[in-house]
Amino acid sequence: MNPLHAARRAMALTLGFDIVAATAAMILASILVWSSDKVVGALSLDAMIVSTTCFVVAVGAGFVIRGVQKQVWRHMGWPDAVMIVQAIGLSTLIYLPVMLLLSSRLVAPWATLLVALVLLTVFLFSGRMLALSRSTRMPLQIFSPVARAGQPVLLVGDVDSCVNVLRRLQGSPQGGKVRVLGVVEMRGKDPGRAIRGVPIMGCLSDLGTVIDVMKVRYGQTPWVAVTGVARERDGMLQVLAVASTHGAEIMALGSDEAAQVLEPVHPADLLSRPERQLDITPVRSIVEGAKVLVTGGGGTIGSELARQVAALSPACLTVLDASEFNLYSIDMSLAAEAPGVEVVTRLGDVRDTARLTDVFQRAQPDLVIHAAALKHVPLMEHNLCEAILTNVAGAVSAARAAVSVGAKRFVFISTDKAVDPDNVMGATKRLAEIAVSRIAAESNMSASMVRFGNVLGSSGSVVPLFERQIAAGGPITLTDPGVTRFFMTVEEASSLVLQAAALGGGQGTSDLFVLDMGEPIPILQLAETMIRLKGCVPGVDIEIVTMGLRDGEKMHEVLTYDHEQISPTRVDGINRVASVNGHGELFDKQLLALIEAASRRDRSEALRLLGILVPEYGANRAERLQRHSA
Repeated sequence: MNPLHAARRAMALTLGFDIVAATAAMILASILVWSSDKVVGALSLDAMIVSTTCFVVAVGAGFVIRGVQKQVWRHMGWPDAVMIVQAIGLSTLIYLPVMLLLSSRLVAPWATLLVALVLLTVFLFSGRMLALSRSTRMPLQIFSPVARAGQPVLLVGDVDSCVNVLRRLQGSPQGGKVRVLGVVEMRGKDPGRAIRGVPIMGCLSDLGTVIDVMKVRYGQTPWVAVTGVARERDGMLQVLAVASTHGAEIMALGSDEAAQVLEPVHPADLLSRPERQLDITPVRSIVEGAKVLVTGGGGTIGSELARQVAALSPACLTVLDASEFNLYSIDMSLAAEAPGVEVVTRLGDVRDTARLTDVFQRAQPDLVIHAAALKHVPLMEHNLCEAILTNVAGAVSAARAAVSVGAKRFVFISTDKAVDPDNVMGATKRLAEIAVSRIAAESNMSASMVRFGNVLGSSGSVVPLFERQIAAGGPITLTDPGVTRFFMTVEEASSLVLQAAALGGGQGTSDLFVLDMGEPIPILQLAETMIRLKGCVPGVDIEIVTMGLRDGEKMHEVLTYDHEQISPTRVDGINRVASVNGHGELFDKQLLALIEAASRRDRSEALRLLGILVPEYGANRAERLQRHSA
């Protein structure tokens, strides 16, 4: 059925019920009053017809004028209750002159009217509370007051999700900080009606006009709060395109059920897929009661890993990081969030073999998560030897230290840039994948490698950079408008790492895992979206400047090689990758020579050996040099 026709039908049914209620109320009132001892024998069918007809007409007029027929019963709220009382009062005012004019034809008109009004009120609220009870099991919620002051807000989404947001806001003390002015229904349902007293002001095509009207009426631009289908990426982009043009900021209800407040949209809403909520149950069996060590535990991903591990009640959690401030921060955070967990923080660099050995000997970990790395692509192009010493030698030292203390599982965090690498960072990560795999094969330890794309909000990533540039008024700097990247949230990345530990094989095995990350996101689209999230117009309020690709950067990233085979795991969204490195006995000697060259800071020799150990990188580099010399 057409949404407009369905809405009109629903409004007609609502008005029909109210008229029937008014008819029943007046007839029953007439019978009760006229049959009382004081007016025995005065019952008159003619007088009943006259009074009932006039009363029903007055109620119909009053209710239509007040708009009661626009209410959606299953979403009733306090504003709807107030509206009903106001409509009853208006109907009474309309009926009184008629009653006075016809008083000679009526019996006990004042008493009859009073009883009819009481009965009408009971009938109206009983019907609505019954409908509310069927949808919410909370019929008395209709009498919960709603604050009428605060930041003006327009709610954009589908009816069901808008109802949930309104319930949460109206039922929370924090809800008084905002005032929901209206609902814009994305799918164009129930136009002209109301949800919990909040009018549905139109569909998405009406959003710009509604914002402008509210801006004039209330003297400030309302927030646009998205929910349901409007919070999905396609819906978000449509809303942003309109809202930013009219200077409105985009908000959403936070996930904290206790807080019940609107907050800025999170970076996760920019993903080309819903944020994955991975089942943590399989991980609990390997973490609970175990000794866990996280290298790089003060970084963006490492610190989130430490938090998730701490939440699973390990016997002891050791956090190693080279940054004093990062280590202090995660130590303070874990002390507050997991006071019952033994947390040991160790300051040290994975490049320092002696320190690494000492930390592992003291910790005696069952599970090691290696998150320490240098990851900034352009910087690593100019700091080749440092990238090798941290990303390769550090990973090798950590894996060997884990084997030496009898660790059962070792998890190595890799990157999509390790696939067909065109830069030093990716090449070192690919080499570390191979090296860790070989170490596991020669031991009783299970190794899991995890590849994923860019992590939204991580230090040094594009999102914080764009946020700083927008806060400064622009411009936003892009490498190339055609660049695309895979993105995931910090929580997703950390959950994937822990899932990989649980999915790993038996002793002496190594597995490579990737997350189904959906379609890559164009960086230009990401920049424009972030500008619009602040209520600005790209290219007008905030300029976007193209700088050109930096050293080592690629236009597009992929998660696997063509020769690698992907198969699903028991965890939805996580795939296992079958990869063959094909390296022989000479690999270990060349790897040692590479690390020695990097230690001597012999850049040319290190670069040559890196190209040999990672042939794809060597070929890409040779091709790039040939293009530049042509």
